[in-house]
Amino acid sequence: MDITDFYDTFFEEAEELLADMERYLLELDVEDPDAEQLNAIFRAAHSIKGGAGTFGFDVLQKTTHLFENLLDHTRRGELPLRRDIVDTFLETKDMLHDQLDAYRNGSEPDQEAFERICRILQQLALEEIGQDLEGGGAPAPAPVEAAVTPPAADPEESSPASGGAADGGRLIVALLGVGDENRQLLVEELGQLGEVITQSGDAARYEVELETTAGADDIEAVMCFIIEPEQIEVRAAAVTGEAPPAAAAAPAEPPAAAEPAPKKAPPAKPKPKPAAKGATESTSIRVSVDKVDQIINLVGELIITQSMLDQTASELDGVTNGSLVNGMNLLQRNARDLQEAVMSIRMIPMDFVFSRFPRVVRETSSKLGKEIELVTEGESTELDKSLTERIIDPLTHLVRNSLDHGIEPPEQREAAGKPRTGRLTLSARHQGGNILIEVIDDGAGLDRDRLLAKARENGLNVSDAMSDDEVWQLIFAPGFSTAKEVTDVSGRGVGMDVVKRNIQGMGGQVQIMSTPGEGTTIRIVLPLTLAILDGMSIKVGEEMFILPLSTVLESLQPAREDLYAMAGDDVVLKVRDEYLPVVAVHEAFDVAGARTELTETIAVIVQGEGRRYALLVDDLVGQQQVVVKNLETNYRKVPGVSAATILGDGSVALILDIAGLHRLSRAKKEARRPQHALADESPLSRKEVETP
Repeated sequence: MDITDFYDTFFEEAEELLADMERYLLELDVEDPDAEQLNAIFRAAHSIKGGAGTFGFDVLQKTTHLFENLLDHTRRGELPLRRDIVDTFLETKDMLHDQLDAYRNGSEPDQEAFERICRILQQLALEEIGQDLEGGGAPAPAPVEAAVTPPAADPEESSPASGGAADGGRLIVALLGVGDENRQLLVEELGQLGEVITQSGDAARYEVELETTAGADDIEAVMCFIIEPEQIEVRAAAVTGEAPPAAAAAPAEPPAAAEPAPKKAPPAKPKPKPAAKGATESTSIRVSVDKVDQIINLVGELIITQSMLDQTASELDGVTNGSLVNGMNLLQRNARDLQEAVMSIRMIPMDFVFSRFPRVVRETSSKLGKEIELVTEGESTELDKSLTERIIDPLTHLVRNSLDHGIEPPEQREAAGKPRTGRLTLSARHQGGNILIEVIDDGAGLDRDRLLAKARENGLNVSDAMSDDEVWQLIFAPGFSTAKEVTDVSGRGVGMDVVKRNIQGMGGQVQIMSTPGEGTTIRIVLPLTLAILDGMSIKVGEEMFILPLSTVLESLQPAREDLYAMAGDDVVLKVRDEYLPVVAVHEAFDVAGARTELTETIAVIVQGEGRRYALLVDDLVGQQQVVVKNLETNYRKVPGVSAATILGDGSVALILDIAGLHRLSRAKKEARRPQHALADESPLSRKEVETP
């Protein structure tokens, strides 16, 4: 068995430990630190150090060794905490993350950065506790076995492994309740860590005597990637010619080492992870995301096949084929249940996203000299894993903008009768088939007049008659910013166009609500997953298209008196005093056989990129859930189309991109315009209007 087989497992667990470490560090009260949090931070560093030493990741092992020693002084009360010390610990955590990424990518960590963080930790130890973490001057290679021995008062950290067995030599490794197949693999792995002298026992307790230079902590770190911590014990082996085991082990091991294992194992075993994680390890497994995606694709194909069979069965006589129809109905229910169950595997709580922001808020507010309270709501709300990873960057930008330009400085807040401490709220909740993520600040709000003035200065076509919603959307214009000076934190508007494009690329949209003097709310509306879609089937000519149901507002048959011609070929539809651009789907996609008389079509009112449009179609077929297929991956990017799906009859239907369809329609009209008569030839030309 190759030890590199466990690299990925180590990297994933180390990532989780570092995330836990950051969370505990941010939650620490420097005036009265919680002992359990300090112990959890220490255990995280201890576990990473053990694994790094075992896998030969020297730089990571040496850094965590220094950090672990410093954390040990902290939890013993020998190093009083201050905000700047916690900042140093957070910087160390970031350095560990960078080193982990380097090893994951098959390269060596930055040596200069490693030496710098070692100097910082050493200097902190010398100044605060008057001790050298290494017992020498410059950072030197720390031997794998030089682990910090936790204080005896901490039962979670005490174990025979951290006693006499910690320095290697001849050890007894006991495997408890391990099956034959795994036991053989573990013995082979132990053989790579040293020389196996003897082995004996049964499935209940199998002991291996090992001559090794590795420490007990490192042996446990390797074994615990395969079995549970409770299934392994490590102790020093009695050497021939020494005193009886109880006397010989007295300086290094408690006499209880000779007692039956069940009496000593529970308090003796150190935990390789913070306690908060331990309770769920035995009830979960690690599965590659690629495998989950493969299952989701197969289930999608099953749903498509089921839809085809269902359509065929619906054409049969229900009386003579009753059993077949009943069986198809049962298959449909089971297939949908299976689809929902498989999709839930990819769903992870929003806490995965929100947990990153205490650090962002802490550092940004400190840099800006502001006092900010972060509140999170709806952390348990679930979203598809692929979307949670893609939403982090846009959400980070929105948070930084709210901190920089939304929430006022403490003195300004006091002058306005507000608390000195501003509040930033991150919330998530489900609404139908979507998830709503909101960034809410209680700052000064958006300034309508200032936004309009800046827009005119930038040459944008704006008017005082614009609604507030339209004015707020100006901040998403490329290069738009009302910031008086550029800072290294953010500028509300700088890069906001990228934020909007990224969110739209996930099938979402951004909404803004703002009240002067009270604050601003930026709402992101996303589909729960990109794998399935609730859609509205529409027919144009003989072609079937799918509209995302979340974009559909209403449908109606346009009356001639509500249609108005604009300059060129543009037509607008008046719906309750609002003039909507008309997009004829058959013209955009050159569909033959479609209805061309506007009053005979159906206008579907849809919303995309903050604007509303009237799509002209022949018929509304109905609502259905479809399996989304990436058209760009399987074919190429098509203007006006976001994806595709396979219908029950086996035909392919395109899923429309509302804003892209409007742009495609405008481009085709522009291309035709030189060959056309102008609007005075249109039957609607006498009712030309100017729209905002």
